[in-house]
Amino acid sequence: MAQINRLTVLGMRQARRPGYYADGGGLQLQVSATGTQSWVFRYRRAGKRHEMGLGSAQVVGLARARELARACRLLLLEGRDPLTERKQARAMQAAQQSRRMTFDQCAAGYIQAHQGGWRNPKHVAQWKNTLATYASPVIGALPVADVDTALVVKVLAPIWNTKNETATRLRGRIESILDWATVSSFREGENPARWRGHLDNLLANPSKVAPVKNHPALPWRETAAFMMELRRREGVSARAMEFAILTAARSGEVRGATWAEVDLKARLWTVPAERMKAGKEHRVPLSDAALDLLGALPCMCELLFPGTKDQPLSDMSLTAVLRRMQRTDITVHGFRSTFRDWCAEAAGNSFSREVCEHALAHSLPDRVEAAYRRGDLLDKRIALMQAWAEYCCRSH
Repeated sequence: MAQINRLTVLGMRQARRPGYYADGGGLQLQVSATGTQSWVFRYRRAGKRHEMGLGSAQVVGLARARELARACRLLLLEGRDPLTERKQARAMQAAQQSRRMTFDQCAAGYIQAHQGGWRNPKHVAQWKNTLATYASPVIGALPVADVDTALVVKVLAPIWNTKNETATRLRGRIESILDWATVSSFREGENPARWRGHLDNLLANPSKVAPVKNHPALPWRETAAFMMELRRREGVSARAMEFAILTAARSGEVRGATWAEVDLKARLWTVPAERMKAGKEHRVPLSDAALDLLGALPCMCELLFPGTKDQPLSDMSLTAVLRRMQRTDITVHGFRSTFRDWCAEAAGNSFSREVCEHALAHSLPDRVEAAYRRGDLLDKRIALMQAWAEYCCRSH
């Protein structure tokens, strides 16, 4: 039998030449070209030679290295491969570690993975705030693998009837995080936060708990009278609101509009994708009235409607105009509904539903229909926006 335990601590200190120094029984001290020392277990199995690292000699002492080598020899006596056994042990340890990933850790992982695709920076803060407020106190510290239906309901139930919009968004976010955890092998099985065929049996339908409330809108027959009064108002905010009404655009799109987005010759205002709710570029035809409005604006900075210090107007700036007009019964966003009502009731015979929806930058609800209408129907929308402007500016 080959001699074992040949090395000594002193001998290890003196082993400086690169190469292998045998301790016996397959244990070798390896010295690298740079002088670092590590332990290696060499063995033969099925006629093939194998080499298995046992760690740095600075961390694993001589006595511990001999214990590890002895364990490897015992595995070989049992007909088992030390390298295979170690791989399996590490895989099992990794699986056990992944099972200990908490919901909060998975939430952070999901946000990190997806935030690059979120257009609005506020989206990240909204995710973190809702999860920290409602989910983390209940399931945040728990292993994500242990989150079940009962726990999801425990998170949602306290706010389902009182803050249903928030609760609905929270449910969707929890579902997304748990899906991410499943794909990442941190949990298994069905998603306990899914709605259809699952939580819809345990929680009330959101549409019945909190019916969708439309933004209070000006009746379309009152548009001309309102516009006459609005034109009497001075200030950038009043002009921004007037432009928003004429273009049927969202408040944020108007407040962030720049001269670079406007082509007066082509009579077009092109809102870039990053400023659109749907993340898609939107071309807005400019009517005669809209062009006249722009022509009367001072071009003092890059914004069409600059606020203080050439910064964009706040949303409250436009709301303040309505308050000064003593019209607290309507909202700025509601003018889009006013336009849509006018389209349906007054202009319905002249313009199709698709043209009106494109004017509002709405996606067509039917995917097949949308696939066949890839254009933005610009020519028809030019006529539509001119007709709308003429209606808004008619003598009352």
